[in-house]
Amino acid sequence: MGKPRETDLYPPVKAWLEALGYVVKGEVGAVDVVALRPGEAPLIVELKTGFSLQLLQQAVARQAVTDAVYVAVPRWSGKAGWRSFKGNIGLCRRLGLGVLSVDPASGAVRAHCDPAPFRPRKSKLRRAALLKEFTARAGDPNAGGMTRETIVTAYRQGAVKCAAFLAEAGPSRGAEVARATGVARATTMMRDNHYGWFERVDRGVYALSVAGRAAWAE
Repeated sequence: MGKPRETDLYPPVKAWLEALGYVVKGEVGAVDVVALRPGEAPLIVELKTGFSLQLLQQAVARQAVTDAVYVAVPRWSGKAGWRSFKGNIGLCRRLGLGVLSVDPASGAVRAHCDPAPFRPRKSKLRRAALLKEFTARAGDPNAGGMTRETIVTAYRQGAVKCAAFLAEAGPSRGAEVARATGVARATTMMRDNHYGWFERVDRGVYALSVAGRAAWAE
């Protein structure tokens, strides 16, 4: 089965709306689908073969006519398709848009969200984590837009301080490294050895590993 066309989405969307008591007509003015029910504002659906900026722009423009605006796209396939689709649902919620999906095989229509004002819920935990990292990070070592793999975090800065101390002093107790570097979690950091730079040479005593010495030399 090939990729469905926008016109393939119209019959199932129309049937779905008619089952809800609407009178439905296609291509009214610049609108793909208009549905009316007595005593209610018009309901508008914009049809597209996939999410795009153009689709969202069109749907937002229709909000000048009515608050009841949906976008309708073919049903996703596979886990990757669902992850992308789920992200687009979240975006549509923020724009106050409803989302419909149409199964290309069966024509089944599913409403994933309805048009409604968006009131974002704030996460105190995420805010706290963001501010903690901001405060703990020394200076501004990263340019905005860098890839995640190359970002210098407060954790990495602490690990670098520990490595610098061990490179100078040799094998040392964790408490000694913490006092000298000001990195309170130095012992835990060297024990966890996230970057592979450290090795335990005795109980509570750590040194640079081969990888650590090579990284420090670089």
